[in-house]
Amino acid sequence: MKISVVGTGYVGLVTGTCLAELGNEVYCIDIDSRKVELINSGKSPIYEPGLEELLEKNLGSRLNATLDAHSAIANSEITFICVGTPPGDDGSTDLKYVESAAEKIGEVLAKKGAEGHIVAVKSTVPPGTSEKVAEIISSKGAKGFGIAMNPEFLREGKAVEDFMKPDRIVVGAAEEWVSGKMKELYSFTDAPILEVDLKTAEMIKYASNALLATKISFANEIGNICKKLGIDVYDVMKGVGMDARTSPHFLDAGIGFGGSCFPKDVKSLIHIARTQGEEPKVLKAVMHLNEGQPLRLVGLAKKKLGSLQGKKIAVLGLAFKPETDDMREAPSLKIIPALRDEGAEVIAYDPEAMENAKKLLGEKAKYAPDVKSAVEGAEAVFILTEWQQFRDESLYEGKQVFDGRKILNRKSGGSYEGVCW
Repeated sequence: MKISVVGTGYVGLVTGTCLAELGNEVYCIDIDSRKVELINSGKSPIYEPGLEELLEKNLGSRLNATLDAHSAIANSEITFICVGTPPGDDGSTDLKYVESAAEKIGEVLAKKGAEGHIVAVKSTVPPGTSEKVAEIISSKGAKGFGIAMNPEFLREGKAVEDFMKPDRIVVGAAEEWVSGKMKELYSFTDAPILEVDLKTAEMIKYASNALLATKISFANEIGNICKKLGIDVYDVMKGVGMDARTSPHFLDAGIGFGGSCFPKDVKSLIHIARTQGEEPKVLKAVMHLNEGQPLRLVGLAKKKLGSLQGKKIAVLGLAFKPETDDMREAPSLKIIPALRDEGAEVIAYDPEAMENAKKLLGEKAKYAPDVKSAVEGAEAVFILTEWQQFRDESLYEGKQVFDGRKILNRKSGGSYEGVCW
């Protein structure tokens, strides 16, 4: 199929590249000339395992990045909207990029003739947005197009794997020909395909992320209790996760969740609920616990070491999770400023997120060229991201360690403290 993808962020670039790998002709559209040039040179603007290799493999044959939205949309049969949906101060979802994409698509389809063209929304949007997208496209004079909501369930660090081997496909559509065409696109997988209406598809994405975030906050709350009782919460959650009704996934206690999805989507769902006159007590508690969880590690350090004034502390891991350079809502953004407020000297290292971290943290930390340089001379080490290279026990000889991710197989006590175990 011929496909255009509006937006070359995380979802858009992974979607476009993987669809090209599957044999489709794909145009990735962006308004940022730097990103377009980077992609067309075979370089990915984001770090994601396996993505750059697929990009290089398909570039120029089945995959191209372009600033020319008109040509790309006009020469495709399905257009995916994969633009950002940033949060507002009140938790609401800013839809300006989605609406702008819809306007451009409408203008193109009005000129080319929209008969049989599908516009599929992949951006995470509040229920009712896909219908609004259809209205905007129609307002430009386009007729005969179809609208779909096709939420993504990509884990950063495993996004290529998740796209190529999905556990389910959700297709929201009001017309059978639209859902039929979307199912044809996903015929490469034998994963179950759930066909629902547009609003239901939009809500599935929010509910999925909210449930996973709830599992994490639940594990953290149990972990905080276990810490006081001298119990390893990982042993507890191993037993809990053996129940088939529960599953062991997302029960790893630690310093909380971050990233581009969970915090934003839970806040958005809280806002959506309130607009409908509902007070989402569970979701509010999930966010409240998550916001305070990272600073518990700083509290442990103060209790163990006393004053942190003048102490040299190595911080290992800046991205919100391993195998990504994404700094959005990363616990390090709370922990490092808190350490500095206590008078500590911070030297930080992350295998992939250093440049992004510098833009956000600036001079709040010094940055080491490698992990050994970071820990050398440090009095204490904070582990914030579970990168594989941080599992090397020899790094921590003679160091006081504060582990936020259970990366070391130790029990708390002596020179080691886990945040909630």
